[in-house]
Amino acid sequence: MTTLREYLDSTRCEETLKDLIELIAKQAEPIRKAFITNQEYIDAKNIYGETQIALDKWSDDHLMKVFKESGLVKKAASEEQPDVIEFPDAKADYAITIDPLDGSSLVQVNLAVGTIVGLFDNGEVMQEGKNLRAAMYMLYGPMTTLTLTVKEGVHIFALNEDGEYLMIKKDIRIPEGKLYASGALKKDWTPRHAEFINYLENEGYKLRYSGSFVADVHQFIKYGGIFSYPAFKGHENGKLRLLFEANPLGFMVTQAGGRISDGEKDILSIMPEKIDHRVPIYIGSKGIIEKMEEMFK
Repeated sequence: MTTLREYLDSTRCEETLKDLIELIAKQAEPIRKAFITNQEYIDAKNIYGETQIALDKWSDDHLMKVFKESGLVKKAASEEQPDVIEFPDAKADYAITIDPLDGSSLVQVNLAVGTIVGLFDNGEVMQEGKNLRAAMYMLYGPMTTLTLTVKEGVHIFALNEDGEYLMIKKDIRIPEGKLYASGALKKDWTPRHAEFINYLENEGYKLRYSGSFVADVHQFIKYGGIFSYPAFKGHENGKLRLLFEANPLGFMVTQAGGRISDGEKDILSIMPEKIDHRVPIYIGSKGIIEKMEEMFK
C-alpha cells in the first residue's frame, strides 16, 4: 500500500510542503492519546462564547507549539484563538487555518471528531478559500484517518499500528447520493430552508447528523448528498466559520467534484472580513447544491 510520504513524493508539492503535511498528520497520535485525560469542561470560553473542554485547549496549545518549533509556519489562525498567531522566525512562508478539534463535545460520548486544516503558501490566512494550496483533516473514529488534497485529487489514508499512514482510498469523487443533514432548530429555520428540507425528504433523502461537522462531511464525501448549517433565527449570517470549517472542507469537497455554497454563491469566493467570519453552509454533491441554489432564487 502507498504511504503518505510516497504519495506526496509523487505530487508537485515542494519539499517543505510535504514536510509540513507529514508533521501535521503525525499530531493525530498525541491528540488522540490526550482524549482520556482531557474530557472535562473547563471554566473558559473560546472567542465565540462557547464553553471549551480541556481537550480543545490542549489540542490548540499542542499544535501551536508544533508549528512554532517546525519553522515551517509563518502565520496560524485557530478557532480557539482571538488573533492570528505569527511566527517571525519561520524559514517557510506557509499560513495555516485550523480547527484543532471539531465536534469536541462528542469525545465524552465516544463519537467521531476531527482536526481541520487549511494551508496557504503565501504567508497570509485572510484569503479566499479558492487560494488554498492544500486542505486536510484527521478524523478520530474507529480508525484514525487522514483525508488530503494538494489539488491533485482527494485521497484517504489510515493510520496503522506502526504510526504510518497508508492510502486506503484514491481519487475520491462525490456521488449524487441521498443523505442530508441540517443544523439549527427546525423552529428557527428560514422559510426557504424549511421548504428545501421538505423537498429533500419528499425525494427520499435520509437524515444523517452527528453534531461533528467534519465527521458528517466525511460520510457525505463517500456517500453523497447535502450537509447544511443554514442561516437561522438569531444567526442570520450563519453559525459555522469561514476560515476554519467552510473553506478547508469546501476546498476538499470541490476537489472531489462537489460544491459548497452559502445558498446563493460559492463560499470559496468569499473574502473573509474578520477572523470569526461566519457563513451559512450547504456542502456536498454538485447536483443537489445546484438544485438548492435554483430553489433559493
